[in-house]
Amino acid sequence: MVTVLITGCGKGGIGEALAVQYQARGCTVLATVLPSESHEHLTSVGIQCFQLDVTKDESVRALCKAVETKVGDRLDILVNNAGICYTMTAIDTDVSQVQQMFDVNVFGPIRMVHTFHPLLIRAQGCVVNIGSVGGIVPYMYGSSYNASKAALHHWGNTLRVEMSPLGVRVINIISGNIGTNILTRDASRSLPPTSFYAPLQEEFRAHVQRVPNTTDRMVYARSVVQQSLRQCPPAWYWVGNTSTFVWLMDCFAFRTVWDLILWPVFHLGKLKSAMKTKGGLK
Repeated sequence: MVTVLITGCGKGGIGEALAVQYQARGCTVLATVLPSESHEHLTSVGIQCFQLDVTKDESVRALCKAVETKVGDRLDILVNNAGICYTMTAIDTDVSQVQQMFDVNVFGPIRMVHTFHPLLIRAQGCVVNIGSVGGIVPYMYGSSYNASKAALHHWGNTLRVEMSPLGVRVINIISGNIGTNILTRDASRSLPPTSFYAPLQEEFRAHVQRVPNTTDRMVYARSVVQQSLRQCPPAWYWVGNTSTFVWLMDCFAFRTVWDLILWPVFHLGKLKSAMKTKGGLK
């Protein structure tokens, strides 16, 4: 039976959906939640659950011991899903919050692979990194989050090359807009009143409170599970709302096509006009 370990399985997110879909395929699923989170939504449907904080080495090591006790010294699939977002302009960024996000989104997967690689190698297993189109698209207010996902993509790309002679497969999942609760963390955020972007305060509030068109997370998870169980999975798997469009633009368009697309979407002409009125631009 295939054994799967998934990080970041809080209620309402991608991790929970993946756990349910792996279980539906007959896998032994080991799901993790933060110590501060409930696990009732997982245990109530028969999914084994463990506490984990991917930012703490001791927590990852303790999980590894618990997993070995539960399933032995082999792990077929590790899904690096735990992640958080941070929405702000690049020049108004709170660096400490970005460091916290990178600790989860980038260093979390690094810790997990560093600790669990012996189990993955013994099983000739698979690492699944849940990435994002944000690592491709330079969308407004997402510079820090996008950078964390771009870092995950490129780390995963190199990991795939390095682990291939050891018999371990690595997949980067390039996720489009998926119907989860990840955006609620930033829903009350606002721009600093002294920001150069203050003329876009209302647009910023609308952005953090938006309800985007999304792919249902269970549909998304079913597709990811299917790909990860293949003997020869793709190196990058693009899935979810907008992912095909982003793939086409990334492969065939010039880099600054995103400038043309994103200027009207994020009302950057309004900002430029406001700056001219204040005498900040010629």
